[in-house]
Amino acid sequence: MKKTTLAVTLGLLLGSGPAWGDASMSSIEARLAALEQRLQAAEQRANAAETRAEAAEKQARELAAAQQQSRTAAAQVEQRTAKLEQKASDEGGFEFHGYARSGLLMNDSATKTQGGPTVTPAGETGGHVGRLGNEPDTYVEMNLEHKQTLANGATTRFKVMLADGQRTYNDWTAESSDLNVRQAFTELGHLPTFTGAFKDTTVWAGKRFDRDNYDIHWLDSDVVFLAGTGAGIYDMTWSDEARSNFSLYGRTFGDTENSENTAQNYILTLNNYFGPVQLMVSGMRAKDNEDRLDLEGNEVKGDAAEHGVHALLGLHNESFYGLREGSSKTALLYGHGLGAEVKTIGADGALLPEADTWRLASYGITPLGGGWHIAPAVLAQSSKDRYMKGDSYEWATVNARLIQEITQNFEMQYEGTYQYMDLRPEGYNSRNAVSGNFYKLTVAPTLKASDVGEFLKRPELRLFATWMDWDHRLDNYASGDAFGSSGFAAGGEWNFGVQMETWF
Repeated sequence: MKKTTLAVTLGLLLGSGPAWGDASMSSIEARLAALEQRLQAAEQRANAAETRAEAAEKQARELAAAQQQSRTAAAQVEQRTAKLEQKASDEGGFEFHGYARSGLLMNDSATKTQGGPTVTPAGETGGHVGRLGNEPDTYVEMNLEHKQTLANGATTRFKVMLADGQRTYNDWTAESSDLNVRQAFTELGHLPTFTGAFKDTTVWAGKRFDRDNYDIHWLDSDVVFLAGTGAGIYDMTWSDEARSNFSLYGRTFGDTENSENTAQNYILTLNNYFGPVQLMVSGMRAKDNEDRLDLEGNEVKGDAAEHGVHALLGLHNESFYGLREGSSKTALLYGHGLGAEVKTIGADGALLPEADTWRLASYGITPLGGGWHIAPAVLAQSSKDRYMKGDSYEWATVNARLIQEITQNFEMQYEGTYQYMDLRPEGYNSRNAVSGNFYKLTVAPTLKASDVGEFLKRPELRLFATWMDWDHRLDNYASGDAFGSSGFAAGGEWNFGVQMETWF
């Protein structure tokens, strides 16, 4: 049917007369014109679509570029942040550190009293007792440091330390001030040309306390204190567990204002660590020490030692004597001749060549549970032929400090001390032979900003009440010491006071 209709239509179009043919041609032209218009419209729409596509593509390119810029900027910020963090973690710039304590101490009659960790006769030879509620002084240390980490990885450090101690309660104390520069030294570390065992060492020179000194804080007594003016090197590393320090210090005996009344003591020390074990050995020499003269030209001590040796064997535990959590340190010390002052190495120029001293020091810290913490300590010494042939100084201190947590800012501190002493000075410095016991108990309500229960976190503000007593024989040791002085004799003594202590 479709083929027949198409044939008829074509026949009519092709075979019709002229009139009809003209009309038909006009119709075709009209349709062609309309088609052309539609094609033009379609082309315009296509052009518009292409324009929109180009615009969209341009926008996409701009968006991608913006995203890339954003990623680049983020990467740059991250790099700068990392550099700042690295700079912050590097040792650089100035630092200020300090220690201070200051307190008021009185007896139960609100009058002056005696105090201090060296208050007993044994204190002259290092026999300290508990310091809590037993300090009448103001003591301040101020440390200013400048540190750098250089581009080649080397580090530098300069430190100066000022210190002052006072027993007056006045605000203006210039006339009695002991202000002193106790340290002034420079260190160089991680020098890039150092290799092998010296790769990560620190070299220093100047006036300083040795870096690895350590103490029993509750007794205000160093276990070992090496200090003076000299030079040394830290952390020569032989293996993962073994390292050594080497130093040469100088100290001066006598009146430095009189050139004939001085002797220089030079101390050579090798301090070794093998894991938790410490072995420290020192030798010293002070030429002409026995020939020192006083201001009147008389010999200070004609039989004084000119040589000495000192040794320390220590154990540094990261537990409470291996029994429970906490920490502990123990040391056995020996000294001969000038080394018989075993705490402050090489500081005593009056020792005999025959002098021998043994000392045991130990302390630990551990929590007991239920908000309780304890820090026991033992310090004992036996010294013979120290200043006079045949003399002996024997004493032993047992101390314990307890902390009871009450709130997050309040704790109770308790401290008990017992000390036995048997001192036979053989008339040295007009001292008399005595023996006996000393006792002290302290209760101290304490405020802290945080870290209640932590023994070694400061600052602390304390009230305290202290009771102490001792055998009456100890009052006769010396005419100028604390025991037996006016208002401070055996039979029981109550002291009260307030104190602050801080370090940072």
